[in-house]
Amino acid sequence: MIVDPEVVTLSRLQFALTALYHFLFVPLTLGLVWILAIMESVYVMTGREVWKRMVQFWGVLFGINFAMGVATGITMEFQFGMNWAYYSHYVGDVFGTPLAIEGLMAFFLEGTLVGLFFLGWNRISRVKHLLVTWFLALATNLSALWILVANGWMQYPVGSAFNVETMRMEVTSFAEVLFNPVAQAKFVHTVSAGYVLGAMFVLSISAWYLLRGRNVDFARRSMTVAASFGLAAALSVVVLGDESGYAISENQKMKMAAIEAMWETEPAPASFTVFGVPDVEARTTHFALRIPWVMGLIGTRSLDKPIPGIANLVEDTKGKIASGLEAYDAMLMLREDRNDAQARAILAAHDQDMGYALLLKRFMDDPRKATPADIQKAADSTIPDVPVLFWAFRIMVACGFYFIALFAWSFWLASKRRLDEKRWYLKLALWSLPLPWLAAELGWIVAEYGRQPWAIEGILPTALGVSSVTAGQVWISLGGFVLFYTVLAAIDATLMVRYARRGPDGLGIWPAADANSLSPAGKGPG
Repeated sequence: MIVDPEVVTLSRLQFALTALYHFLFVPLTLGLVWILAIMESVYVMTGREVWKRMVQFWGVLFGINFAMGVATGITMEFQFGMNWAYYSHYVGDVFGTPLAIEGLMAFFLEGTLVGLFFLGWNRISRVKHLLVTWFLALATNLSALWILVANGWMQYPVGSAFNVETMRMEVTSFAEVLFNPVAQAKFVHTVSAGYVLGAMFVLSISAWYLLRGRNVDFARRSMTVAASFGLAAALSVVVLGDESGYAISENQKMKMAAIEAMWETEPAPASFTVFGVPDVEARTTHFALRIPWVMGLIGTRSLDKPIPGIANLVEDTKGKIASGLEAYDAMLMLREDRNDAQARAILAAHDQDMGYALLLKRFMDDPRKATPADIQKAADSTIPDVPVLFWAFRIMVACGFYFIALFAWSFWLASKRRLDEKRWYLKLALWSLPLPWLAAELGWIVAEYGRQPWAIEGILPTALGVSSVTAGQVWISLGGFVLFYTVLAAIDATLMVRYARRGPDGLGIWPAADANSLSPAGKGPG
Protein backbone atom coordinates (compact mmCIF):
# COMPACT_ATOMS: atom_id res chain seq x y z
CA MET A 1 0.00 0.00 0.00
CA ILE A 2 1.33 3.43 -0.98
CA VAL A 3 1.46 5.82 1.96
CA ASP A 4 -0.79 8.90 1.77
CA PRO A 5 1.59 11.77 0.89
CA GLU A 6 -0.52 14.17 2.96
CA VAL A 7 0.10 12.04 6.07
CA VAL A 8 3.84 12.12 5.38
CA THR A 9 3.85 15.88 4.82
CA LEU A 10 1.81 16.63 7.95
CA SER A 11 3.87 14.27 10.09
CA ARG A 12 7.08 15.91 8.88
CA LEU A 13 5.61 19.36 9.49
CA GLN A 14 4.56 18.47 13.01
CA PHE A 15 7.96 17.06 13.94
CA ALA A 16 9.75 19.99 12.29
CA LEU A 17 7.73 22.59 14.18
CA THR A 18 8.14 20.90 17.54
CA ALA A 19 11.87 20.26 16.97
CA LEU A 20 12.58 23.83 15.88
CA TYR A 21 10.62 25.18 18.84
CA HIS A 22 12.42 22.86 21.28
CA PHE A 23 15.72 24.00 19.83
CA LEU A 24 14.96 27.57 20.88
CA PHE A 25 15.74 26.48 24.45
CA VAL A 26 18.47 23.86 24.04
CA PRO A 27 21.32 26.09 22.79
CA LEU A 28 20.63 28.79 25.39
CA THR A 29 20.82 26.15 28.13
CA LEU A 30 24.09 24.82 26.69
CA GLY A 31 25.72 28.24 26.61
CA LEU A 32 24.31 29.99 29.66
CA VAL A 33 25.25 27.19 32.06
CA TRP A 34 28.96 27.59 31.24
CA ILE A 35 28.75 31.34 31.83
CA LEU A 36 27.23 30.60 35.23
CA ALA A 37 30.12 28.23 35.98
CA ILE A 38 32.70 30.87 34.97
CA MET A 39 31.06 33.58 37.05
CA GLU A 40 30.75 31.36 40.09
CA SER A 41 34.37 30.29 39.76
CA VAL A 42 35.39 33.94 39.98
CA TYR A 43 33.14 34.37 43.03
CA VAL A 44 34.72 31.42 44.84
CA MET A 45 38.27 32.54 44.00
CA THR A 46 37.78 36.23 44.88
CA GLY A 47 34.98 36.19 47.43
CA ARG A 48 33.45 39.26 45.78
CA GLU A 49 29.73 39.36 46.35
CA VAL A 50 28.92 40.86 42.95
CA TRP A 51 29.92 37.64 41.20
CA LYS A 52 27.55 35.61 43.37
CA ARG A 53 24.76 38.05 42.57
CA MET A 54 25.53 37.70 38.86
CA VAL A 55 25.29 33.92 39.07
CA GLN A 56 22.00 34.13 40.93
CA PHE A 57 20.42 36.58 38.49
CA TRP A 58 21.48 34.84 35.28
CA GLY A 59 20.58 31.56 37.01
CA VAL A 60 16.95 32.71 37.24
CA LEU A 61 16.77 33.17 33.49
CA PHE A 62 18.60 29.87 33.01
CA GLY A 63 16.01 28.12 35.18
CA ILE A 64 13.07 29.45 33.18
CA ASN A 65 14.72 28.38 29.94
CA PHE A 66 15.66 24.95 31.32
CA ALA A 67 12.07 24.26 32.42
CA MET A 68 10.74 25.16 28.97
CA GLY A 69 13.35 22.97 27.32
CA VAL A 70 12.30 19.97 29.40
CA ALA A 71 8.59 20.55 28.74
CA THR A 72 9.03 20.82 24.98
CA GLY A 73 11.49 17.90 24.87
CA ILE A 74 9.07 15.47 26.52
CA THR A 75 6.31 16.11 23.99
CA MET A 76 8.69 15.57 21.09
CA GLU A 77 9.30 11.96 22.13
CA PHE A 78 5.57 11.17 21.98
CA GLN A 79 5.66 11.58 18.23
CA PHE A 80 7.82 8.52 17.65
CA GLY A 81 4.81 6.44 18.62
CA MET A 82 2.12 8.77 17.34
CA ASN A 83 3.42 9.64 13.89
CA TRP A 84 6.52 7.52 13.26
CA ALA A 85 5.58 4.04 14.47
CA TYR A 86 7.24 2.11 11.64
CA TYR A 87 10.40 4.19 12.03
CA SER A 88 10.44 3.28 15.75
CA HIS A 89 9.93 -0.40 14.95
CA TYR A 90 12.50 -0.53 12.16
CA VAL A 91 15.40 1.30 13.86
CA GLY A 92 14.36 1.38 17.52
CA ASP A 93 17.05 -1.13 18.50
CA VAL A 94 19.72 1.39 17.43
CA PHE A 95 18.03 4.75 17.90
CA GLY A 96 16.37 3.92 21.21
CA THR A 97 19.55 3.35 23.24
CA PRO A 98 21.14 6.82 22.96
CA LEU A 99 17.67 8.38 23.21
CA ALA A 100 17.04 6.55 26.49
CA ILE A 101 20.42 7.60 27.89
CA GLU A 102 19.67 11.19 26.90
CA GLY A 103 16.39 10.96 28.78
CA LEU A 104 18.15 9.75 31.90
CA MET A 105 20.68 12.58 31.59
CA ALA A 106 18.08 15.29 31.05
CA PHE A 107 15.38 14.29 33.51
CA PHE A 108 17.33 12.67 36.34
CA LEU A 109 20.92 13.89 36.41
CA GLU A 110 20.28 17.42 35.13
CA GLY A 111 17.07 17.77 37.12
CA THR A 112 18.84 16.80 40.35
CA LEU A 113 21.71 19.18 39.73
CA VAL A 114 19.37 22.04 38.84
CA GLY A 115 17.60 21.52 42.16
CA LEU A 116 20.92 21.59 44.04
CA PHE A 117 21.96 24.71 42.13
CA PHE A 118 18.91 26.72 43.20
CA LEU A 119 18.38 25.31 46.68
CA GLY A 120 21.97 24.82 47.75
CA TRP A 121 23.20 28.41 48.12
CA ASN A 122 22.78 28.52 51.91
CA ARG A 123 22.93 24.77 52.53
CA ILE A 124 26.31 23.72 51.14
CA SER A 125 29.72 25.38 51.04
CA ARG A 126 30.91 27.68 48.28
CA VAL A 127 33.22 25.06 46.82
CA LYS A 128 30.56 22.35 46.87
CA HIS A 129 28.06 24.66 45.18
CA LEU A 130 30.67 25.51 42.55
CA LEU A 131 31.16 21.79 41.89
CA VAL A 132 27.39 21.43 41.47
CA THR A 133 27.41 24.21 38.86
CA TRP A 134 30.30 22.68 36.94
CA PHE A 135 28.72 19.22 37.06
CA LEU A 136 25.47 20.78 35.82
CA ALA A 137 27.35 22.27 32.86
CA LEU A 138 28.94 18.91 32.06
CA ALA A 139 25.65 17.03 32.45
CA THR A 140 23.84 19.46 30.16
CA ASN A 141 26.43 18.97 27.44
CA LEU A 142 26.44 15.18 27.91
CA SER A 143 22.68 15.22 27.44
CA ALA A 144 23.21 16.99 24.12
CA LEU A 145 25.88 14.44 23.21
CA TRP A 146 23.49 11.50 23.37
CA ILE A 147 20.73 13.08 21.33
CA LEU A 148 23.31 14.07 18.72
CA VAL A 149 24.69 10.53 18.70
CA ALA A 150 21.17 9.37 17.84
CA ASN A 151 20.76 12.08 15.22
CA GLY A 152 24.24 11.45 13.82
CA TRP A 153 23.35 7.81 13.28
CA MET A 154 20.33 8.93 11.25
CA GLN A 155 22.70 10.93 9.05
CA TYR A 156 25.37 8.22 8.81
CA PRO A 157 24.11 4.80 10.01
CA VAL A 158 27.26 2.96 11.12
CA GLY A 159 27.56 0.14 13.65
CA SER A 160 24.32 -1.51 12.56
CA ALA A 161 22.96 -4.04 10.09
CA PHE A 162 19.63 -5.27 8.72
CA ASN A 163 18.45 -8.54 10.26
CA VAL A 164 16.23 -10.45 7.86
CA GLU A 165 14.97 -12.63 10.71
CA THR A 166 13.50 -9.71 12.66
CA MET A 167 13.05 -7.34 9.69
CA ARG A 168 14.76 -4.57 11.70
CA MET A 169 18.01 -2.68 11.90
CA GLU A 170 20.07 -3.91 14.86
CA VAL A 171 23.24 -2.75 16.60
CA THR A 172 26.42 -4.55 15.60
CA SER A 173 28.87 -2.20 17.34
CA PHE A 174 27.74 0.33 19.92
CA ALA A 175 31.24 1.83 19.90
CA GLU A 176 30.84 2.69 16.21
CA VAL A 177 27.46 4.27 16.91
CA LEU A 178 28.93 6.33 19.76
CA PHE A 179 32.09 7.41 17.93
CA ASN A 180 30.32 8.01 14.63
CA PRO A 181 32.37 10.80 12.94
CA VAL A 182 29.23 12.62 11.83
CA ALA A 183 27.80 12.54 15.36
CA GLN A 184 31.03 13.81 16.90
CA ALA A 185 31.32 16.64 14.36
CA LYS A 186 27.68 17.60 14.92
CA PHE A 187 28.14 17.56 18.70
CA VAL A 188 31.09 19.94 18.88
CA HIS A 189 29.58 22.26 16.27
CA THR A 190 26.15 22.32 17.92
CA VAL A 191 27.36 22.93 21.47
CA SER A 192 29.70 25.70 20.24
CA ALA A 193 26.71 27.37 18.59
CA GLY A 194 24.93 27.10 21.94
CA TYR A 195 27.87 28.81 23.63
CA VAL A 196 27.58 31.69 21.16
CA LEU A 197 23.87 32.01 21.90
CA GLY A 198 24.43 32.02 25.67
CA ALA A 199 27.11 34.70 25.33
CA MET A 200 24.92 36.84 23.07
CA PHE A 201 22.02 36.50 25.52
CA VAL A 202 24.11 37.90 28.38
CA LEU A 203 25.76 40.53 26.17
CA SER A 204 22.48 41.84 24.77
CA ILE A 205 20.55 42.05 28.04
CA SER A 206 23.53 43.68 29.75
CA ALA A 207 23.69 46.21 26.90
CA TRP A 208 20.03 47.01 27.57
CA TYR A 209 20.87 47.81 31.21
CA LEU A 210 23.73 50.08 30.16
CA LEU A 211 21.52 51.92 27.69
CA ARG A 212 19.21 52.73 30.57
CA GLY A 213 21.95 53.43 33.09
CA ARG A 214 20.84 50.57 35.35
CA ASN A 215 23.03 48.08 37.20
CA VAL A 216 26.02 49.56 35.41
CA ASP A 217 28.86 47.71 37.15
CA PHE A 218 26.81 44.52 37.19
CA ALA A 219 26.19 44.81 33.44
CA ARG A 220 29.80 45.71 32.63
CA ARG A 221 31.13 42.62 34.33
CA SER A 222 28.51 40.43 32.70
CA MET A 223 29.39 41.85 29.29
CA THR A 224 33.09 41.26 29.90
CA VAL A 225 32.50 37.57 30.60
CA ALA A 226 30.10 37.29 27.64
CA ALA A 227 32.55 39.00 25.27
CA SER A 228 35.44 36.74 26.22
CA PHE A 229 33.42 33.53 26.20
CA GLY A 230 31.54 34.55 23.06
CA LEU A 231 34.68 35.33 21.06
CA ALA A 232 36.19 31.94 21.85
CA ALA A 233 32.88 30.23 21.04
CA ALA A 234 32.35 32.11 17.76
CA LEU A 235 35.83 31.20 16.56
CA SER A 236 35.19 27.58 17.55
CA VAL A 237 31.92 27.49 15.59
CA VAL A 238 33.73 28.43 12.38
CA VAL A 239 36.57 25.96 12.91
CA LEU A 240 34.30 23.12 13.99
CA GLY A 241 31.81 23.98 11.27
CA ASP A 242 34.58 23.29 8.77
CA GLU A 243 35.00 19.83 10.30
CA SER A 244 31.25 19.27 10.09
CA GLY A 245 31.32 20.29 6.42
CA TYR A 246 34.08 17.81 5.76
CA ALA A 247 32.04 15.04 7.41
CA ILE A 248 29.08 15.91 5.16
CA SER A 249 31.18 15.81 2.00
CA GLU A 250 32.51 12.39 2.98
CA ASN A 251 29.22 10.78 4.03
CA GLN A 252 26.29 12.82 2.63
CA LYS A 253 27.39 13.85 -0.83
CA MET A 254 23.94 14.84 -2.09
CA LYS A 255 23.46 17.21 0.85
CA MET A 256 26.81 18.84 0.11
CA ALA A 257 25.99 19.21 -3.59
CA ALA A 258 22.60 20.75 -2.76
CA ILE A 259 24.12 23.21 -0.26
CA GLU A 260 26.46 24.39 -3.00
CA ALA A 261 23.86 24.17 -5.79
CA MET A 262 26.53 22.15 -7.61
CA TRP A 263 24.56 20.66 -10.48
CA GLU A 264 27.55 19.15 -12.28
CA THR A 265 30.86 17.86 -10.95
CA GLU A 266 33.50 20.58 -11.18
CA PRO A 267 37.21 20.00 -11.81
CA ALA A 268 39.09 19.76 -8.52
CA PRO A 269 39.44 21.81 -6.41
CA ALA A 270 35.83 23.05 -6.56
CA SER A 271 34.96 26.71 -6.10
CA PHE A 272 32.69 28.14 -3.39
CA THR A 273 29.60 30.02 -4.54
CA VAL A 274 29.25 33.13 -2.38
CA PHE A 275 26.10 34.30 -4.12
CA GLY A 276 23.79 32.87 -6.73
CA VAL A 277 20.20 32.14 -7.68
CA PRO A 278 19.65 28.37 -7.98
CA ASP A 279 17.27 27.40 -10.80
CA VAL A 280 15.83 23.95 -10.11
CA GLU A 281 14.04 23.64 -13.45
CA ALA A 282 17.07 24.54 -15.56
CA ARG A 283 19.45 22.88 -13.06
CA THR A 284 21.81 25.82 -13.07
CA THR A 285 22.75 28.73 -10.80
CA HIS A 286 22.28 32.23 -12.20
CA PHE A 287 24.46 35.22 -11.28
CA ALA A 288 26.93 32.94 -9.50
CA LEU A 289 29.79 34.69 -7.70
CA ARG A 290 32.45 32.08 -6.97
CA ILE A 291 35.72 31.94 -5.05
CA PRO A 292 38.08 29.40 -6.68
CA TRP A 293 39.36 26.37 -4.75
CA VAL A 294 37.64 27.16 -1.44
CA MET A 295 34.91 24.50 -1.57
CA GLY A 296 37.36 21.84 -2.68
CA LEU A 297 39.67 22.61 0.24
CA ILE A 298 36.80 22.66 2.77
CA GLY A 299 34.98 19.64 1.40
CA THR A 300 37.87 17.32 0.54
CA ARG A 301 40.95 18.77 2.30
CA SER A 302 42.79 18.30 -0.98
CA LEU A 303 43.53 19.93 -4.33
CA ASP A 304 42.82 16.96 -6.56
CA LYS A 305 39.69 15.30 -5.17
CA PRO A 306 36.44 16.43 -6.87
CA ILE A 307 33.10 17.04 -5.16
CA PRO A 308 30.42 15.19 -7.17
CA GLY A 309 27.58 17.24 -8.59
CA ILE A 310 23.86 16.54 -8.34
CA ALA A 311 23.55 15.05 -11.83
CA ASN A 312 26.36 12.58 -11.20
CA LEU A 313 24.92 11.60 -7.82
CA VAL A 314 21.51 10.93 -9.38
CA GLU A 315 23.14 8.57 -11.88
CA ASP A 316 24.94 6.80 -9.01
CA THR A 317 21.62 6.49 -7.19
CA LYS A 318 20.03 4.74 -10.17
CA GLY A 319 22.75 2.11 -9.93
CA LYS A 320 22.13 1.73 -6.19
CA ILE A 321 18.39 1.33 -6.81
CA ALA A 322 19.11 -1.51 -9.25
CA SER A 323 21.39 -3.13 -6.68
CA GLY A 324 18.81 -2.58 -3.96
CA LEU A 325 16.14 -4.34 -6.02
CA GLU A 326 18.33 -7.46 -5.97
CA ALA A 327 18.40 -7.27 -2.17
CA TYR A 328 14.66 -6.58 -1.94
CA ASP A 329 13.81 -9.59 -4.10
CA ALA A 330 16.18 -11.80 -2.07
CA MET A 331 14.59 -10.59 1.17
CA LEU A 332 11.12 -11.59 -0.03
CA MET A 333 12.43 -15.00 -1.07
CA LEU A 334 13.94 -15.50 2.37
CA ARG A 335 10.63 -14.64 3.99
CA GLU A 336 9.17 -17.53 2.02
CA ASP A 337 12.07 -19.90 2.66
CA ARG A 338 14.57 -18.94 5.37
CA ASN A 339 16.87 -21.77 4.23
CA ASP A 340 17.32 -20.41 0.70
CA ALA A 341 21.14 -20.12 0.63
CA GLN A 342 21.23 -18.42 -2.77
CA ALA A 343 18.82 -15.69 -1.66
CA ARG A 344 20.80 -15.17 1.54
CA ALA A 345 24.01 -14.75 -0.49
CA ILE A 346 22.35 -12.22 -2.81
CA LEU A 347 21.02 -10.29 0.17
CA ALA A 348 24.44 -10.21 1.81
CA ALA A 349 25.98 -8.85 -1.39
CA HIS A 350 23.39 -6.10 -1.93
CA ASP A 351 21.78 -5.34 1.45
CA GLN A 352 23.70 -2.03 1.80
CA ASP A 353 21.60 -0.70 -1.11
CA MET A 354 18.17 -2.09 -0.17
CA GLY A 355 17.08 1.28 1.19
CA TYR A 356 17.40 2.72 -2.31
CA ALA A 357 14.95 0.13 -3.65
CA LEU A 358 12.54 1.22 -0.90
CA LEU A 359 12.47 4.69 -2.47
CA LEU A 360 10.25 3.16 -5.15
CA LYS A 361 7.57 2.25 -2.58
CA ARG A 362 6.69 5.92 -2.43
CA PHE A 363 5.32 5.48 -5.98
CA MET A 364 4.27 1.81 -6.20
CA ASP A 365 3.42 -1.18 -4.01
CA ASP A 366 5.91 -3.60 -5.58
CA PRO A 367 9.33 -2.05 -6.41
CA ARG A 368 10.20 -5.11 -8.49
CA LYS A 369 7.77 -3.90 -11.16
CA ALA A 370 9.59 -0.59 -11.57
CA THR A 371 10.31 0.65 -15.09
CA PRO A 372 13.38 2.73 -16.03
CA ALA A 373 11.15 5.80 -15.79
CA ASP A 374 10.13 4.82 -12.24
CA ILE A 375 13.77 4.34 -11.26
CA GLN A 376 14.62 7.75 -12.70
CA LYS A 377 11.77 9.29 -10.70
CA ALA A 378 12.97 7.64 -7.51
CA ALA A 379 16.54 8.76 -8.15
CA ASP A 380 15.40 12.34 -8.77
CA SER A 381 13.51 12.26 -5.46
CA THR A 382 16.85 12.12 -3.62
CA ILE A 383 17.55 15.76 -4.58
CA PRO A 384 16.57 17.95 -1.60
CA ASP A 385 15.22 21.48 -1.94
CA VAL A 386 18.33 23.17 -3.33
CA PRO A 387 17.33 26.88 -2.94
CA VAL A 388 16.33 26.37 0.72
CA LEU A 389 19.60 24.66 1.59
CA PHE A 390 21.69 27.06 -0.49
CA TRP A 391 20.38 30.18 1.26
CA ALA A 392 19.97 28.69 4.73
CA PHE A 393 23.63 27.70 4.74
CA ARG A 394 24.85 31.10 3.53
CA ILE A 395 22.79 33.10 6.00
CA MET A 396 24.04 30.84 8.79
CA VAL A 397 27.67 31.33 7.72
CA ALA A 398 27.20 35.11 7.42
CA CYS A 399 25.82 35.17 10.97
CA GLY A 400 28.85 33.19 12.16
CA PHE A 401 31.34 35.73 10.81
CA TYR A 402 29.23 38.58 12.18
CA PHE A 403 29.41 37.02 15.65
CA ILE A 404 33.20 36.88 15.47
CA ALA A 405 33.34 40.57 14.56
CA LEU A 406 30.87 41.64 17.26
CA PHE A 407 32.48 39.62 20.05
CA ALA A 408 35.98 40.73 19.01
CA TRP A 409 34.89 44.37 19.16
CA SER A 410 33.17 43.73 22.51
CA PHE A 411 36.30 42.07 23.88
CA TRP A 412 38.44 45.05 22.82
CA LEU A 413 36.02 47.53 24.42
CA ALA A 414 35.93 45.45 27.61
CA SER A 415 39.71 45.35 27.79
CA LYS A 416 39.75 49.17 27.51
CA ARG A 417 36.83 49.56 30.00
CA ARG A 418 34.84 51.41 27.36
CA LEU A 419 31.79 49.17 27.00
CA ASP A 420 29.28 51.91 27.82
CA GLU A 421 30.86 54.78 25.86
CA LYS A 422 29.24 54.12 22.47
CA ARG A 423 25.45 53.98 22.45
CA TRP A 424 25.43 52.75 18.85
CA TYR A 425 27.48 49.74 19.95
CA LEU A 426 25.10 48.99 22.83
CA LYS A 427 22.12 49.21 20.48
CA LEU A 428 23.89 46.92 18.01
CA ALA A 429 24.56 44.39 20.78
CA LEU A 430 20.93 44.56 21.90
CA TRP A 431 19.44 44.13 18.44
CA SER A 432 21.80 41.25 17.68
CA LEU A 433 20.02 39.07 20.25
CA PRO A 434 17.81 37.13 17.76
CA LEU A 435 20.65 36.32 15.35
CA PRO A 436 22.16 33.29 17.16
CA TRP A 437 18.72 31.71 17.31
CA LEU A 438 18.26 32.36 13.60
CA ALA A 439 21.64 30.77 12.85
CA ALA A 440 20.92 27.76 15.07
CA GLU A 441 17.53 27.10 13.50
CA LEU A 442 18.98 27.44 10.01
CA GLY A 443 21.67 24.95 10.98
CA TRP A 444 19.03 22.39 11.87
CA ILE A 445 17.17 23.07 8.64
CA VAL A 446 20.37 22.38 6.69
CA ALA A 447 21.04 19.20 8.69
CA GLU A 448 17.52 17.73 8.62
CA TYR A 449 15.99 19.10 5.43
CA GLY A 450 19.21 18.31 3.60
CA ARG A 451 18.96 14.56 4.12
CA GLN A 452 15.48 14.24 2.64
CA PRO A 453 14.01 11.96 1.37
CA TRP A 454 15.69 9.83 4.05
CA ALA A 455 14.64 9.27 7.64
CA ILE A 456 17.79 7.15 7.93
CA GLU A 457 20.33 8.02 5.25
CA GLY A 458 20.39 5.27 2.62
CA ILE A 459 18.36 2.92 4.85
CA LEU A 460 14.79 4.08 5.41
CA PRO A 461 12.94 6.64 3.26
CA THR A 462 10.94 9.16 5.26
CA ALA A 463 7.71 8.22 3.48
CA LEU A 464 7.90 4.67 4.89
CA GLY A 465 8.52 5.68 8.50
CA VAL A 466 5.10 7.11 9.30
CA SER A 467 2.37 5.52 11.40
CA SER A 468 -0.82 4.00 10.01
CA VAL A 469 -2.90 7.10 10.71
CA THR A 470 -5.15 9.32 8.64
CA ALA A 471 -4.44 12.88 7.61
CA GLY A 472 -7.34 14.01 9.80
CA GLN A 473 -5.78 12.42 12.87
CA VAL A 474 -2.46 14.13 12.19
CA TRP A 475 -4.26 17.44 11.72
CA ILE A 476 -5.78 17.02 15.20
CA SER A 477 -2.44 16.25 16.86
CA LEU A 478 -0.73 19.02 14.89
CA GLY A 479 -3.36 21.50 16.06
CA GLY A 480 -2.94 20.30 19.63
CA PHE A 481 0.83 20.72 19.50
CA VAL A 482 0.56 24.18 17.92
CA LEU A 483 -1.87 25.27 20.66
CA PHE A 484 0.26 23.79 23.45
CA TYR A 485 3.48 25.29 22.13
CA THR A 486 1.84 28.68 21.54
CA VAL A 487 0.79 28.76 25.19
CA LEU A 488 4.32 27.77 26.26
CA ALA A 489 5.80 30.45 23.98
CA ALA A 490 3.58 33.11 25.55
CA ILE A 491 4.51 31.96 29.06
CA ASP A 492 8.21 31.82 28.28
CA ALA A 493 8.30 35.21 26.57
CA THR A 494 6.34 36.79 29.42
CA LEU A 495 8.58 35.35 32.13
CA MET A 496 11.88 36.05 30.37
CA VAL A 497 10.96 39.64 29.49
CA ARG A 498 9.49 40.32 32.93
CA TYR A 499 12.50 39.03 34.87
CA ALA A 500 15.01 40.61 32.49
CA ARG A 501 13.26 43.98 32.81
CA ARG A 502 13.14 43.75 36.59
CA GLY A 503 16.87 43.06 36.66
CA PRO A 504 18.93 41.94 39.64
CA ASP A 505 17.83 44.93 41.71
CA GLY A 506 14.13 44.38 40.97
CA LEU A 507 14.43 40.71 41.96
CA GLY A 508 16.07 41.57 45.25
CA ILE A 509 19.33 39.95 44.18
CA TRP A 510 21.04 43.36 44.20
CA PRO A 511 19.87 46.25 46.41
CA ALA A 512 17.98 48.82 44.35
CA ALA A 513 19.53 51.73 46.22
CA ASP A 514 22.99 50.56 45.18
CA ALA A 515 22.14 49.18 41.76
CA ASN A 516 25.13 50.87 40.15
CA SER A 517 27.71 49.83 42.73
CA LEU A 518 29.78 46.71 43.11
CA SER A 519 29.30 46.48 46.85
CA PRO A 520 25.94 45.88 48.59
CA ALA A 521 27.04 48.42 51.16
CA GLY A 522 27.87 50.98 48.48
CA LYS A 523 31.52 51.11 49.55
CA GLY A 524 33.13 50.37 46.22
CA PRO A 525 34.38 47.09 44.86
CA GLY A 526 33.66 44.20 47.16
